[in-house]
Amino acid sequence: MAKLLAIDSLNIVRRVYEASPEPDSDLKAGIALRHAFSSFRTLLETHAPTHVLAAFDYGGKTWRHALYPRYREHRAPMPSVLREALPAFQERLRTAGVPVAMLPEVEADDVVATCVMRWLNENRGEAIVATTDKDLHVLIAHGALVWDHFKNEWHDDPWVRNKFGVAPEQLHDLLALMGDATDGVPGVSKIGMKTAARLLTAYGSLDAVMAGAGILKTPLGERLRAERDILYLSRQLVQLKTDVRLGVTWKMLAYESHEGAV
Repeated sequence: MAKLLAIDSLNIVRRVYEASPEPDSDLKAGIALRHAFSSFRTLLETHAPTHVLAAFDYGGKTWRHALYPRYREHRAPMPSVLREALPAFQERLRTAGVPVAMLPEVEADDVVATCVMRWLNENRGEAIVATTDKDLHVLIAHGALVWDHFKNEWHDDPWVRNKFGVAPEQLHDLLALMGDATDGVPGVSKIGMKTAARLLTAYGSLDAVMAGAGILKTPLGERLRAERDILYLSRQLVQLKTDVRLGVTWKMLAYESHEGAV
């Protein structure tokens, strides 16, 4: 049976890099990328995919910045030493038979989501997403599984419900309501995860929340009405783009283990 492994690559690289308390340096970047390469090797050995894609952010402005110029404005930039070392790391992956994808104006999340959704919609087999990014967990609603490399654990429908208090298909509505400080997604003021989950459990969807809770004569109802536009903007920002022109075929993503390389 065919199996796709879609790797949220910078999620792994940056987690490995930031795990070291040492100051930024070429040496730190080199060591981190060696460990990251070992992480990729472990992923491939663990899951034995027939097809693989390593998605990276291209860098620069994306379609989300066009919607909301303040998107990610407070996120710390990637250390220059790490950014400069990435091309050689990506080439090492390609040499080892791991296809690399990064496209202008979209994020790696969009590349992963597009690839996984096409794979599932064509009923090609199992789809695994290697990430700790909460946004990508919505793909579980469509039949994918998420693998947390750092904890060696599967994330599935029950895991999402236990972690976030909602079903995977409600996850983007949850993130729109509560916002995401890491990415600069504003959400609705004074709504955290528990309140957002309670609203979605009661009403089912963001539109239903606004139709029902939005007429409540309470401070919460007032905030929902007053911040309606920013709420729906937040919903657009957390939505995964699934129609990216990837420029690859399944044949190009076919993976065969390169003995001694990965």
